[in-house]
Amino acid sequence: MTEIREAAGGADLDLVRGVRYEVFVVEQSVPEELEYDDLDATAVHLLAVAADGHALGTGRLIHGADALKLTGVEGRVLLGRLAVRQEARGTGLGARLVRAIEQAARERGAVELELHAQVQALGFYERLGYAAEGPVYQDAGIPHRTMTRVL
Repeated sequence: MTEIREAAGGADLDLVRGVRYEVFVVEQSVPEELEYDDLDATAVHLLAVAADGHALGTGRLIHGADALKLTGVEGRVLLGRLAVRQEARGTGLGARLVRAIEQAARERGAVELELHAQVQALGFYERLGYAAEGPVYQDAGIPHRTMTRVL
């Protein structure tokens, strides 16, 4: 069974970074200097861990003043850096991570969630109730679209 929990402490954050490094930097060729940013310090990081302690996935929630600054919308937070290791894809873990991030957002008073989806993942987020807004844009050389969902 895979547990999803909020990352707590340096060891958990190392696991978060490891998943993101493997998925974004290695698999998708995102430059490492773009993958990690100052928002990591204040974000809530969710971590999916197998029974043996192996990290399988992660995602982050940007909330509070950082979210307001980025979205310009009171009560809106940002889901980002959703990553699932290859061996766990197709198991429903990504959807479980999204739902866990949504719950963490609700617990922090959010009423709406925004994310910046890779175009190839639009269908995944649409099945979870997200709606695309605006044009396609490039982020780290990968086509993205903004999506939102009322919580």
